[in-house]
Amino acid sequence: MKRTVLTLIGLCVMIVVAAQPYTIYPIPQQQLAREGHARLSGTVCVVAEAGIDAVTVARAEEVLREHGLQVTKAHRPQKGSANLLLGINGSRGVADKEASRLNLSRDVFALPKFDRHLLSLTTNKRGSAQVLILGENTDATFCGLASLEQMLDYESTDAKGAKGEFPCVTLYDYADIRDRGIIEGYYGVPYSAEVTKDLFRFMARYKMNTYMYGAKSDPYHSKLWGEAYPTAITPEQQRIGYLTQDMLSDIASVGAATKVNFIWAIHPGNAFTDANNQQVLDQIEHKFADMHRLGVRQFGVFVDDVGVPSDDATLKLGADRLTELQRRIDERWNRPDAQPADTVKPLHFVPQLYAFSWVAAEQARRFFGSLSTVPEKVRIYITGRNVWSVPNSTDLAIVREYLGHDTSWWWNYPCNDNDVTKLFTMDMYANFHDEQHIATLARLEPQLKGTPTLIINPMQQGEVSKIALFSVADYAWNNRAFDNQQSWEAALPAVVGRKYAPTLRTLAPYLRYFDADALNYVVKNYRNSVERGRPQPGGLVSQLRSVVTACEQMEGLKTSDRASDRLFYEDVRPWLLKLRAMAAEAIERLEGRTPEAVDLEQNPDFQFPILTGLGDGISLSVKTAEPSAEVLQPLLIWLREREK
Repeated sequence: MKRTVLTLIGLCVMIVVAAQPYTIYPIPQQQLAREGHARLSGTVCVVAEAGIDAVTVARAEEVLREHGLQVTKAHRPQKGSANLLLGINGSRGVADKEASRLNLSRDVFALPKFDRHLLSLTTNKRGSAQVLILGENTDATFCGLASLEQMLDYESTDAKGAKGEFPCVTLYDYADIRDRGIIEGYYGVPYSAEVTKDLFRFMARYKMNTYMYGAKSDPYHSKLWGEAYPTAITPEQQRIGYLTQDMLSDIASVGAATKVNFIWAIHPGNAFTDANNQQVLDQIEHKFADMHRLGVRQFGVFVDDVGVPSDDATLKLGADRLTELQRRIDERWNRPDAQPADTVKPLHFVPQLYAFSWVAAEQARRFFGSLSTVPEKVRIYITGRNVWSVPNSTDLAIVREYLGHDTSWWWNYPCNDNDVTKLFTMDMYANFHDEQHIATLARLEPQLKGTPTLIINPMQQGEVSKIALFSVADYAWNNRAFDNQQSWEAALPAVVGRKYAPTLRTLAPYLRYFDADALNYVVKNYRNSVERGRPQPGGLVSQLRSVVTACEQMEGLKTSDRASDRLFYEDVRPWLLKLRAMAAEAIERLEGRTPEAVDLEQNPDFQFPILTGLGDGISLSVKTAEPSAEVLQPLLIWLREREK
């Protein structure tokens, strides 16, 4: 392997090598290996500069302790101990000076990118590790801890490698897109507080920073938008996603602890542009104040799905009110004497026209042109040309021309509110095929231009949505490095851990509506053998047994020590149980037995609640999961009919 020596630093030599020592997601912009290994075991001393906030220090301690390391803190590195230095570029603090001593490049901080930072792992003369994370600010340093967390998962593939020894390395990293995360804006049961908080923790591990809450079926977001959240709810209300004030306060607290901006959005509907309603801004401001007391520090306004205005007076009124609302926020919470912890970030706004192909080009130009008077710091969202468009620079450029500046992208992926009985558990491009509203051949661009924000509207199943979320985070961080298949393969252990990742890898093609190709192949072979009068069910039975075995293994998530595993099981349970039941019955029939037929439509084990509608139109119904509905379910029905 060709190596180029760059700099001698203690016992580590910077080298450029073909193989990178660590597998990290999102994929870092640059990973440079160094010769040598550093010992990282026992106790690590955390040294944080004054500009590093308490949340970042707490996260550093959490990462170390979760990997079996003891933690101490000091103002300077400790001799004879492993050290973790956290700092800010240009601060002249201890970490900044160490970067200069190591002769590390600062070029990354000059790039027009986001969350810029560097991470260096070297070793002192005694072989102990010295980890340095230097960010453009404390939030960027926090992102570096996500890389360190995955580095600590490293397992040597060298037979001579010792436990607790890590290859020396330097990372230069940044995000291509500033705001990365989730918009909980689907029609369906809102996520529970437990799922939302678990998503925050997952997002922190993979460098996401934005979570906008606009659950369509939350009445206090839409129908009762002007009223305060309740202090208590019934078990039935909790089952369908209601939240209390204490729950929201807890959610906001976890958002702050994970550096995920929890943006609470209000949906006043047509009231926002009703010229006869002179109190709407007062009501919105009052509700925002209620949410601020609960810990929310960023807000959104939704006026989507209530009809697109076209007259100039209404368009102007909407823009003027949005501008005034931002002014009120700044006047109330962003005064020069305000405490930093109380300040509020700019508004996020989802307009009536978010898919610009709904109207003629001239009307779209007038609509977005009216919003050009709104302060540019207000984030205005689109879904592209269509509701289900995949992010692309062309659509962004069109709206930029109308609006006069970049727009944010609300991506309806892997949203299933139009396909509520389906799960999208495969890689991104397979999901594009499975989701009937997304262009089957759509692909992500190697350089997405024209948006500071890429947030996805996920499935009603928040834990299962992590599979897709992982790859979106991977893409949003590093557009060019995104590899669809590799990213999906990496998502599985990230979501359910290494123990269950192979099982999920087996089941993912069957939990979806469209069965695995392997099953389709063996089913065709079996049916052909039946038509020839020489039934050969062996291959099909073997395939179905592997499915049943994987389902049984996946049941272990139900009693896992990890809360996220248990939450994942609850999400996938109706599909998992139905898949197992269908496969088990099919095996029995293929082997000549006549078992009791599984109720494929009304079995409560296969059902889940679904909310539909917005505002006054919210209603509750029950749906039945549809795993393997293209091949396995028709096979089972065919086997039953053959026995009549």
